[in-house]
Amino acid sequence: MNSMTGFGSARMSIHDREITAEIKSVNNKFLEISVRTPRSYTFAEDKIKSYIQSSLSRGKIDVNINITSQSTSDIKISLNDGIITSYINALRSEKRLNDDLSLSDLLRIPDAIVTEKSETDTDEVTADILETVAQALTGLSEMRQKEGQRLKNDIAARLNLIEDYVLSVEKISPDTTAKYREKLFKKLSEILADKNIDESRVLTEAAIFAEKTAVAEETVRLKSHINQYRTFLEAGEPIGRKADFLTQEMNREANTIGSKCQDIEVTKIVLDIKSEIEKIREQIQNVE
Repeated sequence: MNSMTGFGSARMSIHDREITAEIKSVNNKFLEISVRTPRSYTFAEDKIKSYIQSSLSRGKIDVNINITSQSTSDIKISLNDGIITSYINALRSEKRLNDDLSLSDLLRIPDAIVTEKSETDTDEVTADILETVAQALTGLSEMRQKEGQRLKNDIAARLNLIEDYVLSVEKISPDTTAKYREKLFKKLSEILADKNIDESRVLTEAAIFAEKTAVAEETVRLKSHINQYRTFLEAGEPIGRKADFLTQEMNREANTIGSKCQDIEVTKIVLDIKSEIEKIREQIQNVE
């Protein structure tokens, strides 16, 4: 199980370029990738996005790429012969040129020096960038896995607590009907005093109460959700969306138990169950 939070970086010197890649990820409902590269390397951005999409399924991913050339071989410097000749001819025609031009004179002529960047091999550069991104992505994934393991352990421990609480509810619930029957019998005895009490009527009322307050179906479903959750934790694939839905279902069952049971002890247990479910829900928001 992976977290959606992490950071990875890598730096490589390859083909006379120093390439730095930094990848940061935070929580997000879907996969959202933002890539920033130097202006002259934007041609690689789509390939970077596609590469990351093949590895991650959820999270807001920010990718920052920096590239520095370590060689001057991709820079071509030449003289602008047309400009220089025009300047010389103009000066000679006005008889202002008595001596040959020196280098310093030449450099002062506007646009006399032309600097050109040689054409970039986009396939080569893109491959180099992706190689650097791959290393950064490895670091990011390791951090996300480490955080994911911590989340997994925490959720598993809370599932165990919830299961114990559910077992307690199942143990207490049958006694609730008996207590209600005794309470009803006592109340009728006080009201009717020495008159005879229709015990069959008391039993009928107790049976109706038992039917209305029975939570066996809810506890069975809640235990089933817990087992399904445990299966998710060992799935080895992104579970965030599934787990989020299952958490809502668990909370719904807990609410139903709370609304049915009028016993104060059961109510306290249900509050504990809902508290643990809420903590799981908060953790799941960070799971891929």
